[in-house]
Amino acid sequence: MKIWCTQWTKLLVVMSTVALATGLTSCSKEPGSQKLSADEAKSIAMDAYVYGYALVTMEMTRRVMTNVEKAEPPRAPMGQLMRMREYPNAAFRDVTAPNADTLYTNGFIDVGKEPWILSLPEADGRYYLFPMLDGFTNVFEVPGKRTTGTGPQTYAITGPGWKGTLPQGVQEYKSPTALVWLLGRIYCTGTPEDYAAVHTLQDAISLVPLSSYGKPYTPAAGHVDPSIDMTTPVREQVNNLSTKAYFDLLATLLKDNPPAEADKPILEKMATIGIEPGKPFDTDKLGTQTVSALESVPKEAFAKIMAHFKEAGNNINGWVFTTKTGQYGTDYLQRALITAIGLGANRPQDAVYPTSEVDNTGKPYDGANKYVLHFGKGQFPPQRVSGR
Repeated sequence: MKIWCTQWTKLLVVMSTVALATGLTSCSKEPGSQKLSADEAKSIAMDAYVYGYALVTMEMTRRVMTNVEKAEPPRAPMGQLMRMREYPNAAFRDVTAPNADTLYTNGFIDVGKEPWILSLPEADGRYYLFPMLDGFTNVFEVPGKRTTGTGPQTYAITGPGWKGTLPQGVQEYKSPTALVWLLGRIYCTGTPEDYAAVHTLQDAISLVPLSSYGKPYTPAAGHVDPSIDMTTPVREQVNNLSTKAYFDLLATLLKDNPPAEADKPILEKMATIGIEPGKPFDTDKLGTQTVSALESVPKEAFAKIMAHFKEAGNNINGWVFTTKTGQYGTDYLQRALITAIGLGANRPQDAVYPTSEVDNTGKPYDGANKYVLHFGKGQFPPQRVSGR
């Protein structure tokens, strides 16, 4: 188009008045209307897929984990806490890589309408943490023994646009997004006696909307949506979304879960192919060739995400080790990878996740085999977690 504009300068001068009157855009285009090649559009769509993977996965996880009438492990309706009474077993599929020495107390809340009040009781020195994840899986706050101690504490989780006055003694934690996942973990030895002690602690944790704080409150029964797939693992459900379905959902979610200011460059790129907060992803405007090119984006983008595993951290004796978890900034590929292999990951100050895919001979692990994890004398990793 630059050549056309140069060669026909005289014609454009003659037509300048018409151009101003009619909004002629032969040399400049409004965002979202650029005539991109199919390859250019696909490249942007690949980046957009990676960017949105965490937010889309969080929403799909929320749908599954809250699609029940009442709170019963491992699920609970929106605005209610699910209290796991024992360690997760091998059949647990709602999230990847759950802990094997903590009891979970978690729930999804929507702080876009009003704040929610989380009250944590006296834990008497017991190790616990209560990470609060925004819609993009960033841990924006993490009360617990390491950060706030184990005494009684009360927090108001507020939405990005909320302004108001909170009750005395309630500390505000502002979420960048409307969607919040409370992902509490309480250390437990696994004995019957310690299970009982942790159950008592779990039962003393409360979650209520600000409008009901300090008043008798009984949460409403949850609504069960029969159209939600409750059997297929969430990651498979996300990966099975078509290009249009994926970007439609992403655009919808971006309306109530505002991106960070640092995301502006990629949002501008996404807008050139019609992915904009709150607007349907209209493939009719892209052209047949571009639409065809975008069909393979989900499969190829996910392959790109998983391929990042080899660069995601340092390889030490066959174990990939990284401290880039819990807070991701603009490292969208890292965020997507951690979402895929360890949704809900903590900040590195609270947990690290050494990961291995092959044994000491370089062969992939096989469930038919038995393996030994060996530590030399005096080399067992230090631990500072205890029930007291």
